[in-house]
Amino acid sequence: MNRRQFCLGAAALAAAPSALAAVLNRDDSCCHHDLAVVAQGPAPATPGSSLRSSEHVDSLENPHAPPIDIDAIEHDRVLRLADKALAQAPLTITAIPALRSPGTPHDYYSEADYWWPDAADPNGPYVRRDGFSNPAKFTGHRDAVIRLSLIVPPLAAAWRLTGERRYADHARKHLDSWFVDPATRMAPHLDYAQAIVGLNKGRGIGIIDTLHLVEVARACQILGPGGELAWFRDYLQWLTGSANGQSERDEKNNHGTCWLLQAAQFARLTGDKALIAWARERFETVILPLQIAEDGRQPLELARTKPYSYCLFNLDVLSTLCRTLGDDLWHVTPPGAGSLEQAVSFMEPFIADKSRWPYPPDVEQFDKLPVRQVSLLFAGLALKRPDYLDLWRRLDPDPTEGEVIRNYPIRQPVLWRD
Repeated sequence: MNRRQFCLGAAALAAAPSALAAVLNRDDSCCHHDLAVVAQGPAPATPGSSLRSSEHVDSLENPHAPPIDIDAIEHDRVLRLADKALAQAPLTITAIPALRSPGTPHDYYSEADYWWPDAADPNGPYVRRDGFSNPAKFTGHRDAVIRLSLIVPPLAAAWRLTGERRYADHARKHLDSWFVDPATRMAPHLDYAQAIVGLNKGRGIGIIDTLHLVEVARACQILGPGGELAWFRDYLQWLTGSANGQSERDEKNNHGTCWLLQAAQFARLTGDKALIAWARERFETVILPLQIAEDGRQPLELARTKPYSYCLFNLDVLSTLCRTLGDDLWHVTPPGAGSLEQAVSFMEPFIADKSRWPYPPDVEQFDKLPVRQVSLLFAGLALKRPDYLDLWRRLDPDPTEGEVIRNYPIRQPVLWRD
């Protein structure tokens, strides 16, 4: 690592707590105004207030309403984000020193969110406090991955909307730095993800950190084949064949869902048809029976200390799986379980009006939710539900809180339209 790389990395690490909020130097004053002009709908309501409106009622009463125009709704937002992304230089993990990492500068490293120093033994192993994020944990590499996911997808979306090569070319600069250039590329594994200080060097559940590469991979499909394909093939092989990968695959809650979405999307990018077919079968026979109750609840997520956030997050990931693997999966109803269609139906009233939430509030960030949950968009399109689409349009598409962004990995609908 040269002096310039070290200085860049140190600056990024020092700024990590606010990096996700400011990464693209957003001008939030125009965000909702632009959306309202394009979508001709009211500004997003305050979280917790009712989001139902006369427009919602009208959409239900008009079965012949035209299909939603995602490109028109997203146009101004995408170009604003993409234009700011054009000013962002590539920054990979090799420029961000991880002092406690056992690996090389190319090896991804992160530390567990909910693990803290033990007050009774300050020099001993960390102890768990579920739902409470330790602000002193190392997140520099994870923040860099999320930064990539906030830059490349809007650039690819802007290229899809406008055909202007400058957007695609700048996206390629970032992709080449992360996945191709030997000096700056990330090694295609997560052996050292979400380590627990004093207990281990990394865990399978750390694989959730690369969930933010799902939309990057989708952007790669839109941009066309590039040198990053070799990286994703290698990472997919590690994801499916390593002990950490298989451990995460078998997790029963949102971790298992996130593993499957990564495997499915990376398989689509690399053309692994056998893995895509296997992923469909696993969704039907393993994921749904484990995660969705007959009434549409998500019991494993409701049992957490942040039940609202986890239910929204897992539902977004499940919905993106359907978008990736086939819209026919919305209706699959295993014996003794519920369908994804029922899961969205269960959560929709609490997205529209959070004050109706009958479970304990989240211990963190409850006031910052909901945001523009992609489950509403994908369900609305697949199930022909204009009320879901109406609600989706009224929510905030660009949250600024880092913890909310971390649990909101699908942000560019233009990349996911037919």
